[in-house]
Amino acid sequence: MQNIAKTLAAYVVVFAETAAAFIIVAGALHALWIFIRRSLLKARCYRDITMGRMKLGHSLLLGLDFLIGADILRTVVTPNWNDIGQLASIIAIRTVLNFFLMRELEQEEREITQ
Repeated sequence: MQNIAKTLAAYVVVFAETAAAFIIVAGALHALWIFIRRSLLKARCYRDITMGRMKLGHSLLLGLDFLIGADILRTVVTPNWNDIGQLASIIAIRTVLNFFLMRELEQEEREITQ
């Protein structure tokens, strides 16, 4: 039963990492498309450029969340103190990134609505 759980967890980790990569790449391509469509084909507008940055930021946030989940699951399946320490460091760094990225996105949204 334990081997089945480890195997299933390994597949879920791969799925979460793949989903994170897909979300980040799709968000980057969408942001690039918004930038090209709104900024290069029309007169440059701060609001339009900010919309692309916000789309990219939201996809980065979601991708980071998937990566945090994958790291947690990977460490839960085969825990040792070294992996737990690395997990704590990774989660701390990604949480700080999420916090500042979210704060910047909220600020950008407030500026757009004004």
